[in-house]
Amino acid sequence: MITRPMIAAVLAATAAVASAAAGPLQVTSSILVESRAAAADGTTRIALVKPSKVTPGDKVIFVLAYRNTGTQPLSNVVLDNPLPRQIAYRSANPGSPAPDVSVDGKTFGSLATLRVRSLDGSTRPASPNDVTSVRWRLASPLAAGSQGQFAFQAVLK
Repeated sequence: MITRPMIAAVLAATAAVASAAAGPLQVTSSILVESRAAAADGTTRIALVKPSKVTPGDKVIFVLAYRNTGTQPLSNVVLDNPLPRQIAYRSANPGSPAPDVSVDGKTFGSLATLRVRSLDGSTRPASPNDVTSVRWRLASPLAAGSQGQFAFQAVLK
């Protein structure tokens, strides 16, 4: 089980690293979990909330929010979120484009294109459990005052 102080430490370890042309890019990273509650009409409502505790096997959602607080567009914006060892990547969150992923922190691409070297020197296709970092590259300049967010799902190991 991970408690609130441990969640803060994991969040600090996964703070988004933004690479962009010189400019005022603000990036915030947050970790959320699904909260299910029965509604009056008998359905189940699902909301994303800040966790008070997370136990192994729990699904967590990482959200990277970004904003251009400057007066000029920002180009070549890259948002990179390294994953701590306790977190296993699963997929982009619904509504968010698939990120490029890395299994070594250097080479990025779709998971299907990546390979992992085994101790015996052989290679195998990478799996979601091998992902060490996720990254999004904005396709076009981020206009002044514009903002957005990306999110991905992971599991606490």
